[in-house]
Amino acid sequence: MLRTMITATNTMSQLQNQLDIIGNNLSNSNTHGYKSKEVKFQELLYQQFNNDKLDKTERQSPVGIRYGVGAALAQSQMNWKQGSIQSTGRDLDFAFQEPKQYFQIIMPDGQNGEKTAYTRQGAFYVSPIENGQMMLVNGDGYPVSDSQGQAITIPEGASSFSVNERGVLTATYPDGTTAQRELAVSVLQKPQFMEHLSATYIVMPENLDELGANAEDVMTDLQGADREKISLSNQVLEMSNVDVSKEMTDLMTTQRQYQFSARSITIADQMMGLINGIR
Repeated sequence: MLRTMITATNTMSQLQNQLDIIGNNLSNSNTHGYKSKEVKFQELLYQQFNNDKLDKTERQSPVGIRYGVGAALAQSQMNWKQGSIQSTGRDLDFAFQEPKQYFQIIMPDGQNGEKTAYTRQGAFYVSPIENGQMMLVNGDGYPVSDSQGQAITIPEGASSFSVNERGVLTATYPDGTTAQRELAVSVLQKPQFMEHLSATYIVMPENLDELGANAEDVMTDLQGADREKISLSNQVLEMSNVDVSKEMTDLMTTQRQYQFSARSITIADQMMGLINGIR
């Protein structure tokens, strides 16, 4: 009975992690640029009892009994499928038409320095700064990076904005003059190495050497001739790729599995009580 309780407990803790991931996916179903997460389970170690040595029947499986100890989350990975495109009609709303392409955002690193974060959330704004300039920022107020790794600034007073397919931002002024800046765009090569800061921000981990990877192999900046690979649209935003119907089905299935495991513990406890009550 104790083995039954341990097996069920091992699995319940892992099912709770799956419920947390499903809940996070559902809560971000309307978050622009969010990529859903998927989990896979694997069997834990089992114990083999070869107690049928006298059984001469030919079998495909080993002779005896195998006792498992439950299941565990083997992998949690991102679903990189392109989300649907929502038209907004707003000049500073951008969306990629290719998966794994990211904007660069300049964020504080908590040590009076800066670090680069990557996002597919393309709702940008202009914020006035000193010397009659405006800075391009995202919804959280962080500066958007240009192709040289610097915050994008333009003279104030622009009447309209547009971006071409290759990521060149054009600000048009009432007198007909324009100012152009190249948006920094990177393509993600090895997503399994990236560290997640939030639902829409990912950053390069600090221990890449320990992981046996190079920054250039994980994330590549699209510059020069490589900018022809950029596919960007204006006045649209990418919705999350969360499939709500699938997540709800997974939620109900996981809840049932959790209930079955909990019931196993209850039955095992009752049987242990009956055994201990025998006089």
